[in-house]
Amino acid sequence: MVQATARHILVDTEAECLALKTEIENGLDFADAAREHSNCPSGRQGGDLGSFGPGQMVREFDEVVFSGELNKVHGPVKTQFGYHLLEITSRG
Repeated sequence: MVQATARHILVDTEAECLALKTEIENGLDFADAAREHSNCPSGRQGGDLGSFGPGQMVREFDEVVFSGELNKVHGPVKTQFGYHLLEITSRG
């Protein structure tokens, strides 16, 4: 079965998500942004979600993680939890 590793940042608003994405694209370290801004406990580990397979995350998350470009910041991705920035670090 295909597995992916990814990290994410979870925030409450689309505006906050877009602002963080711009900051990351302009040089802010993703892990630092996750530690400072993410509402998810994974933020303490720089947003690292570890390894997971299809169906282990919510549908909107899976769609990006298992089809998006690696090592690129994707989002905002809206789920029932809020707005996510995702970075797929590996897939195979």
